[in-house]
Amino acid sequence: MKRESPNSKKQNMKKAAALAYDHVGAPRIVAKGEGHMAQKIIELAEEQGIPVQNDDTLVEALMQVEMSKEIPPELYQAVAEVLAFIYRLDKMKGTKKDTP
Repeated sequence: MKRESPNSKKQNMKKAAALAYDHVGAPRIVAKGEGHMAQKIIELAEEQGIPVQNDDTLVEALMQVEMSKEIPPELYQAVAEVLAFIYRLDKMKGTKKDTP
């Protein structure tokens, strides 16, 4: 039987971070958590129709940002790619709704 160290369990724990962007300044961290809290963040996003993207590297970096703080400049590119993906999804959804 393989035993995991407490550190390896923590590294494998599900993590989630939620961003808000109001087109003023940089996106801000509005929620983040590990384990059960991460699962709740994901569930709430899905219930509200908010797209969820899996990116372990990005979520690790976002976990280092304080709550309600803007993301640092070194994360702008990665977050911009996520936002562009979400905007494309929203546009596709809008197009589908407009089509009979």
